[in-house]
Amino acid sequence: MSYAIRAEGLIKRFGATTALAGVDLAVRSGSVFGLLGPNGAGKTTAVRVLATLLRPDGGRATVGGYDVARQGHQVRGLIGLTGQYASVDETLTGAENLLLIGRLLGLPRAAAKARARELLADFSLSDAADRAAKTYSGGMRRRLDLAASLVGRPRLLFLDEPTTGLDPRSRNELYDFVRVLVRDGMTVLLTTQYLDEADQLADEIAVVDHGRVIAQGTPEELKAKTGGQALLVRPTDPTDLPVLVSIMTEVGRVEPEVGQGAVTMPVNDDRVLPAVVARLDAAEVRVAELALRGATLDEVFLTLTGHRAEGETDDNNDDRANNDDRANNDDRANNDDSREDDPAGLAGRGAARPERTSA
Repeated sequence: MSYAIRAEGLIKRFGATTALAGVDLAVRSGSVFGLLGPNGAGKTTAVRVLATLLRPDGGRATVGGYDVARQGHQVRGLIGLTGQYASVDETLTGAENLLLIGRLLGLPRAAAKARARELLADFSLSDAADRAAKTYSGGMRRRLDLAASLVGRPRLLFLDEPTTGLDPRSRNELYDFVRVLVRDGMTVLLTTQYLDEADQLADEIAVVDHGRVIAQGTPEELKAKTGGQALLVRPTDPTDLPVLVSIMTEVGRVEPEVGQGAVTMPVNDDRVLPAVVARLDAAEVRVAELALRGATLDEVFLTLTGHRAEGETDDNNDDRANNDDRANNDDRANNDDSREDDPAGLAGRGAARPERTSA
C-alpha cells in the first residue's frame, strides 16, 4: 500500500502549550483523510508542520516520501494548501489572481494565462473572471482560493477547514470539487469541525483532541466503536425535555445531545433502553418518539472525547483563529528552511518553482 503522508510521534510546543503531543498519521495515496476535532485540538498545527510552515519539536513526518524538516523544498513542490479563510487579493480580478500565482511559480506568461483560464472554467468562474475578487460571494471566493492552490498541479492538497463561513449550497459545491480531484488521483488531507463533512468526504478519519490522535479508522469503523447505535427520545410535551435529559444522562453516563425537540445519546449497553423506558414511566414522561438508530460521527466524537465537537453552527466561525493560529505566527520567524527555499512565500500553492523567466 502506498502512503502519501506518514507522521510518527509529531510534537509541537508553543511555550508552555503543547499543540501536538505525539501525533501518528498514515494517509493512503489517492484518498481523502480527515482530521476531525474541535478548536485548539491541534489540527491546524499538524497541517502546518506537514506543509513545512512549522518545524516539529519532535517526531518525524514525510510527505510524498520527503522529510518535512530536512527536505522542505521538495515537499513544497508536491503540495497545495487552502487555509481556513480565502487568501485571494480582493483588488485583483479572478483571472489576475491566478495569473499572479502562476507567474510567481515561474510559469511563462502564456502558460500562466492558459492555466488560469482552465481553472476558472473548472470552478465555474469564467463569467466572473474579469471581476474584482471583492465582488465575489463567499462561495466564489472559496472556489477561487481552491483554484489558486491548484495552479501548480500539486499531487497532495491540504484543506484546512475549507468550508468556514460557507452556506450549505456552497459547501456542497466544494465537496463535489474535492471528489473530482480525488477521482483524478489527488490525495487530500482535510481538517474539519463539521462531522457531516468528514462523514461525506473522508475515506479515513483521525479524531484529534488536545494534540493527540484518540481514534482512527474509516467512518464505519469509528461508528462501530460506539456500539453502532444511538437512542433518540422525543417527549410529547417539550417542557419535559429537562427531565428527559437528566434521566438519559444518569442512565447513559454521557451528556446527550439535544436538538429539534429530541434527545439523542450513544448506546453501548443493551440495558440502557429498558432502563430509560422504566425511568420515563416512573417520571410520567410521555414520549412521541423513541427509536434506536445507527450511530453518527457526532455520537462517536461525544463517546470518544466526552464532549461535542465545536463549530457545528455559524456562531463559532469567527472563533476559529485559535491558539494554534496565534502561536504559529510567532514561530514563523524561526522557519529558516521555509524562507530560504521559498522566498516568494509560495509554500502551499502547489508547485516546484521552475527556472525563473522574465516577467
